[in-house]
Amino acid sequence: MEFKNGTEVKTVSGDKVGTVDRVVLDPKTDEVTHIVVRKGFLLPEDKVVRIEDLTDATEDTVTLRAGIDNLDDLPPYEERYYVPWEDVEDRAAAGTDSAAPYYWYPPAGAAWWGSPGYAGNYGYAPYLTPVQVVHNIPENTIALKEGAKVYSTDGDHVGNVERLFVSADDRVSHFVISEGLIFKTKKLVPTSWVMDVTEDEVYLSVKSSVLDRLEAYEA
Repeated sequence: MEFKNGTEVKTVSGDKVGTVDRVVLDPKTDEVTHIVVRKGFLLPEDKVVRIEDLTDATEDTVTLRAGIDNLDDLPPYEERYYVPWEDVEDRAAAGTDSAAPYYWYPPAGAAWWGSPGYAGNYGYAPYLTPVQVVHNIPENTIALKEGAKVYSTDGDHVGNVERLFVSADDRVSHFVISEGLIFKTKKLVPTSWVMDVTEDEVYLSVKSSVLDRLEAYEA
């Protein structure tokens, strides 16, 4: 369903927790995976809640499932780890009252399968490795190649693969794309935003406008 900005979030016993502030989308499906609850009487800080932790959601009220007793255990919302799905000015001009959609932008070194705030892997020590150095490639997988062209979901060639970020468990979590005709700076892209990979091309599940909102990558 569509989550409205400002909708009350309550516990199953009826206690008001806070209000819906924004939603988090899966970049590959654009389905809502989490909601961000703005701090309220019971919350000293903004929190991220998984969709599966909700028992009911209407235009007026969102209810947390039974069993979420300690609200402090919910992961905090950290602005720097989220990227707007659409331009804020365009959204304001459209006059929508739905909760603003965001993509999770995991910190470098976080495993790609992690969920926002739930992965428990922010402590990984990331390190850069040359793209051409590849070890123990599993069968039926394709290794990213240095110089592979990277395309956004709207078909733009946004740059080429330049370097990889590898987590402490030797899994690629991010890669750096070079500057090009679209972007004049390098961008650090999480592998969770990859839709498909061929021998010489990488296809992302996000638009160029989303990549444009990423800060420039500096080694």
